[in-house]
Amino acid sequence: MYVAVKGGAAAIESSWRLLEAQRRGSGSLAALSVSQIREQLSLAVDRVMSEGSLFDPELAALAIKQASGDLLEAIFLLRAYRTTLPRLGYALPLDTARIALLRRISAAFKEVPGGQVLGATYDYTQRLLDFALLAEDSLATQATVSTAAAQPNAGQFGVSDAASTVPRINDLLANEGLLETPLPADDAPRADLTREPLMFPADRALRLQSLARADEGWLLGMGYSTQRGYANSHPFAGEIRRGFVSVEMLPDELGFVIDIGDLEVTECQMINQFNGNRELPPQFTQGYGLAFGGGERKAMAMALVDRALRADELGEPHVAPAQDEEFVLSHGDNVEASGFVQHLKLPHYVDFQAELELVRKLRAHHAAAAQALSATPGAATPSPQELA
Repeated sequence: MYVAVKGGAAAIESSWRLLEAQRRGSGSLAALSVSQIREQLSLAVDRVMSEGSLFDPELAALAIKQASGDLLEAIFLLRAYRTTLPRLGYALPLDTARIALLRRISAAFKEVPGGQVLGATYDYTQRLLDFALLAEDSLATQATVSTAAAQPNAGQFGVSDAASTVPRINDLLANEGLLETPLPADDAPRADLTREPLMFPADRALRLQSLARADEGWLLGMGYSTQRGYANSHPFAGEIRRGFVSVEMLPDELGFVIDIGDLEVTECQMINQFNGNRELPPQFTQGYGLAFGGGERKAMAMALVDRALRADELGEPHVAPAQDEEFVLSHGDNVEASGFVQHLKLPHYVDFQAELELVRKLRAHHAAAAQALSATPGAATPSPQELA
């Protein structure tokens, strides 16, 4: 991202002071704490962690506070901090089949093994402003916090008791041969997009890395386009899961797997129609999405775009922008995109003066040519290209 700024040091320092005053807001109000942001703006925190490529709710909340709620700026702050961290090792692939469920739904089947778990969601709200929230006072809030603190085992989100062994919907279809069977993973090392530049062509693992940290709005637009005919996509939400999954490592010095903690994630597996080809019979294919925390919309959009980007792999024609990996992946990084757009605020005086002088000369030439033609009786009216 472009961060170069030219100008007087005193002016820049004054700008910093003004920014801090703007961030703080009225001194008559209590300062918004990082813990409040973490607990009460959790979906914003989850987005910053996903697109910042770092799971740390406290630091994500700090970045949101520092950025005055500008999520793209907070994502940039978190990514910049991430570059200072050493890599201690690589975790094993997450096994989301062993997940402590907070939410689990399927739009493809009404009855599913383990049942539907609606969980906490805005899906069933009326989307009407709740003016009662304006009346909340600090005393009521403190009482609520005290009550919650007195019941630490009540479960913050109502975790499902069915947690550990609920089968995936896609696995059930695969057992019938109706769903594509993923190729077994090889032992080749995977590229790390957080440390290496994105190169094309990109394999699916690298594409998924890029999509996981891509801007949610960009993915939403791309995913929406595939449903409106710009990729011939007819998706079904096979399963959407949200919950806590164990992160495991296999240290060489120990020789056995250890559990180092839990991550809250949202996973989406889309099911798409596929007519088959010479090698493959008609079957369902998959798109996959994963985001930190409660990033359900992000995971769904990611799954739609992932499936669209598999056109070459499945022998489908390229008919839409969402199927062009270079177009989708190169423009999905909001930090890079924001930097390239905002660099236009930097001084471009020399470039503009050159353009200004060129336009003045072209206008003078245009006026002279038009005057000469108007003095010639019977002359045809020239086109703009001819006048230029």
